[in-house]
Amino acid sequence: MPLRREPTARQMRLAVELRRLREAAGLASREAAALLGVGHTQISHIESGLTGVSEARLRRLAADYACRDERLIDALVAMATDRTRGWWEEYRGLLPTPFMDIAELEHHAAFRRDVEFMFIPGLLQTEDYARAAFSSRVPALPHDDLESRVEHRMRRKVILEGDRDAPYEALIHEAALRIRVGDGAVARTQLARVLEFSEASNITVRVIPFDLDNFGATWTTMMLADGAVPRLDTAVRDAPHGAAFVDSEAQLDVYRTLFRRVEAASLDPERSRDFIHRLTKKR
Repeated sequence: MPLRREPTARQMRLAVELRRLREAAGLASREAAALLGVGHTQISHIESGLTGVSEARLRRLAADYACRDERLIDALVAMATDRTRGWWEEYRGLLPTPFMDIAELEHHAAFRRDVEFMFIPGLLQTEDYARAAFSSRVPALPHDDLESRVEHRMRRKVILEGDRDAPYEALIHEAALRIRVGDGAVARTQLARVLEFSEASNITVRVIPFDLDNFGATWTTMMLADGAVPRLDTAVRDAPHGAAFVDSEAQLDVYRTLFRRVEAASLDPERSRDFIHRLTKKR
């Protein structure tokens, strides 16, 4: 089987979790390879995401590593045997890899959460708002790249509006609601769209108002995606060259704590709708 040239973030997460299980068992990679009856290079490739692993071999590794968490093992098996070729693959080679990784992460997430301070969350953006946001990049994007990014962002909404109706919570700072991305018409339509989304049974929108005391330490834009088990949760933060995926338990706890703090400080859903409705009257 040829090695993968560019493992996806999901394939890499499986690889990382298998390595963590081996290390927790106190086994060297050569010892794991001997127990599985394969060469050392095979374990290295599996733990680098360069090659897949069958269900039988994964369950054998889990037994060799004395992992008794059946829910985790089943979740890892689901990751290993998933052959989904999602809609996002159409954009591979056209857009930067993180665009595909985020769409794949969302597709498999049990629950999605966003905290945004400067922009409306991507899943709630209108097409005109997204186009205006991407158009503000420096240097400017070529027309085809711009349109591909807008189209990709619009297609991500399938997790909210499709058959899945995945649960989603957006915490949006007042600044993001007030900053005019595009012209006044774009801004009004965008606020109306956020209100429309907030009425959906699977979507919760909360506003973070300006007038909060002692809020400076929590100014962190983040995305949280719940996995099949808490150990497989993922946080995504902004990085200089794109999105950075966070999956270590210590770092995940930090982001979970930050999210709970921001959520506790934000307005409840009903007051948030009233807040956004009042802003639409001022546009």
